[in-house]
Amino acid sequence: MLFHTWPFVLFFLIVYPTYLAVKGTRLRLPWLLAASYFFYACFNPLYLILIAYSTLLDYTVVAIMEKGRRRKMWLSISIVNNLALLSFFKYGGFVTENLNVLLSSLGIPYAIPAPGIFLPVGLSFYIFQSMSYTIDYYRGNIERERSLIRYATFVSLFPRLLMGPIERARNLLPQLHKRPGISKQDITDGLSLFIVGFFKKVALADYLALYVDKVYNAPGQYQSPALMLATFLFCWQIYFDFSGYTDMARGVARMMGFRLMLNFNNPYLATGLGDFWSRWHISLSSWFKDYVYIPLGGNRKGTFNTYKNMFLTMVISGLWHGAAWTFVIWGAMHALGRFVTRELERTSFYKERVPKLVKQLLVFIFVTFTWIFFRAESISDAWIIITRIFSSGLANPYCPLLALTLIFSVWLYQFAYESRVKWLLELRPVRIGIVVLMVLYLAFFAPSSEQPFIYLQF
Repeated sequence: MLFHTWPFVLFFLIVYPTYLAVKGTRLRLPWLLAASYFFYACFNPLYLILIAYSTLLDYTVVAIMEKGRRRKMWLSISIVNNLALLSFFKYGGFVTENLNVLLSSLGIPYAIPAPGIFLPVGLSFYIFQSMSYTIDYYRGNIERERSLIRYATFVSLFPRLLMGPIERARNLLPQLHKRPGISKQDITDGLSLFIVGFFKKVALADYLALYVDKVYNAPGQYQSPALMLATFLFCWQIYFDFSGYTDMARGVARMMGFRLMLNFNNPYLATGLGDFWSRWHISLSSWFKDYVYIPLGGNRKGTFNTYKNMFLTMVISGLWHGAAWTFVIWGAMHALGRFVTRELERTSFYKERVPKLVKQLLVFIFVTFTWIFFRAESISDAWIIITRIFSSGLANPYCPLLALTLIFSVWLYQFAYESRVKWLLELRPVRIGIVVLMVLYLAFFAPSSEQPFIYLQF
């Protein structure tokens, strides 16, 4: 039941009016929790066992920590438990595959059977959200949530359950404590956000996927221009796909009176790699900063340790995205990119003398290049793509002009949004006009197929 499908529309048409009717009563949270669990069970009823287990364990751990007994031990139990769940379901096959490679290289005639484990959708997202609650309580940053129903709703709230944003307890739990006053502005803004996200996903991401999938599924059959174009289009496909989901999630939540955090902030206009990660998947980037990079020591123990901590954080971030060496390489490349550019970005020469457009272009080229490893099916495919980009012929590729036109329009809009004419784009008639154009495009030109979200696999 994904946001861009008819089953979700029917689901929301039932859930939302009932929610409006009970939002001022004690039935508000039970109804939200029931709706969220039903939403999740539509993918697989067995998923409810995992989310209920993780929820109950972390709720209980914090209740015990409140008594002041062996707080560090109970925090460790929460972290180990959550990471064990994540490791078992997400990395069981990856570990088995690599162990078999090791056994084969040692000449041992034995292969460990593949575990055949399925990855529950949303697991990485709600486990990270639940972990942040126990860690923040241990640090004294938040109060204990005494209502199990409210905490379970915090973990499973359906607009953000599948792919985030990864909310912090200090932002979302207070909103669940108060009865929301939903205004017409909340409804119109939420609906506008949903339409924008729907447009990004269906009209842009799914359309770009037609070309990207064709090339990346058989990279050895294409020449340099086609491979470069497919990489460029994937760069935008993954942005439209994931930010589109986030916009729809924030739009649905806004109509229900909740304000979810901004998860994307025009990342392809970043002027440095540090700036890029402060704009891309903000909820995850800030999570890794607060709960991995800083606990490792951050930048407090000298230059060597700073870079070591940065490298470990980025590699772990890469591995979080997928159980494959391609994701590890992708994370490592971003870490190495930060090594090279971190000090440069702090210099007055870079800040004042290098034109902003040049900085944005350099960051965009680097980020686009690293997406090759993110999208490629294997390291060998990634190597084929890179070598053929720089060595194969210059045969003219089939060029989807409509795709390039749409991307250029979005890019131009983002540049304008971060310029002096931002006020013009925020005028109500302009905003309404843009939404109307998107609706008309969806009605007449959008692809009919329903493609799954890219980040659903993570």
